[in-house]
Amino acid sequence: MKKILNKLIIGALAAVSLTSCQRDLLSLNEDPKHPSVLPSSTLLAMGQQQYFYYTSTGSVNFNNYRFFVQQWAETTYTDETNYDLVTRNQPRNNWNRMYVYSLNNYQTAKKNLPMEAVDTEAERTNRMATLEISQIAVWENLVDTYGNIPYFGALQAETGNYAPKYDDAKAIYTDLLARINAVNATITEGTVGYSSGDLVYGGNMTKWKHFANSIKLRLALNLADTDAATSKSAAEAAVAAGVIASNDEAYSLKFPGGTYSNPLYDDLVASGRNDFVPTELVINKMSANADPRMATWFTKVDGQYVGGVFGSLNPFNGKSHMSSFFLAPTAPVNLLSYEEVLFMKAEAAARGYSVGGTAATFYAAAINASMALNNVSTADAATYLAAHPYDAVNWKKSIGEEAYIAMFNKPFAAWLFARRLDNPVFVNPPNSKLDGVPVRMPYSDQEYVLNKINVTAAATAIGGDKATTKLFWDKF
Repeated sequence: MKKILNKLIIGALAAVSLTSCQRDLLSLNEDPKHPSVLPSSTLLAMGQQQYFYYTSTGSVNFNNYRFFVQQWAETTYTDETNYDLVTRNQPRNNWNRMYVYSLNNYQTAKKNLPMEAVDTEAERTNRMATLEISQIAVWENLVDTYGNIPYFGALQAETGNYAPKYDDAKAIYTDLLARINAVNATITEGTVGYSSGDLVYGGNMTKWKHFANSIKLRLALNLADTDAATSKSAAEAAVAAGVIASNDEAYSLKFPGGTYSNPLYDDLVASGRNDFVPTELVINKMSANADPRMATWFTKVDGQYVGGVFGSLNPFNGKSHMSSFFLAPTAPVNLLSYEEVLFMKAEAAARGYSVGGTAATFYAAAINASMALNNVSTADAATYLAAHPYDAVNWKKSIGEEAYIAMFNKPFAAWLFARRLDNPVFVNPPNSKLDGVPVRMPYSDQEYVLNKINVTAAATAIGGDKATTKLFWDKF
């Protein structure tokens, strides 16, 4: 990625320099080393790198998804595992990364794309579709993290709208579903999108289409308890149109190392710090199930797997640690995975939706896919599945707990499953700063300075700007 990004930026600078030679003397006050117009491919790459990095980071300064789902315990601080979201301004930092460094890069790319030369208009249309789907992914993350957010009037500073109003989350859902339908209709499969700059799919538009439909499936399932009719029709349509069907189609970015390393490598290795260990919740659940993925994921202490106490200060020595499987500088970050889609299909089938199979079949396929992706043999996977079959009577617990473990290094996805299926059940730590486990991220504190009227109205509309205020779709 480092080479790709460097080449894209160098190319952008060269293009600006050549163009500047043709301008009149009035252009002499422009700085060709800091171009005002970057190629859309460069902006796409920058947006992707930022979105993948900061959605997956384990840093205590950002989204804290891993603490919301209690998968990591702390060894140096206890603020984050006790849900102190004020001291380090995590809501503000995450908000700015998503809006400024991801959405804005994609939005600027959309504006610049019409001015760029392409071989065919189908290629230009595919590129615009790539940018649109990339934005939709970030919007989904934001609305499912905060609830009501600036959406319809956001990213319009050039029109003078520096304080956009907050929009109803359900209305945003409705619009995102419509946008997915619309953008998929514009895609020409078999024709490339971005031949450079697309760090995820390399311009393969079939994969982009399947990814968009997988977002649609996730949105649809989130609506199950609040709008059953829309949930069912959207989920069935998404699956019929084609969702992620293999690990090769996962929304995954492999980091090249060096300057652009995997965020967990930066957090747990390059930093030289030993701040985190897996929790007892994860370790004890996997140990009780004789889960063979533990050998791939964690180290042992005197022949045993030992988790940390969530919310307490844990010694780093004497606890199991995350293995190099997660911590390699070139390890991929996967934000919508094949096994997640299979678990979602299992959930959809359990809810009575027609998605091409039974809940038990998709549940087994999801577990087998997770085992294969985590270096577990077919025989060991079969043994595990035989010991932990699908439970149709307690399907929310059955799917929820297995998805929670499979999503160990995919914390945003784990948070969605946990909130939607209410499994596993998290216990608020004794010294928590909150009156419950977070089910949303509070708004950025800067919004109360820069956009006070609108953020205050939004806080009132959702029932209070608290981490324990449930999103509109989280009914139980």
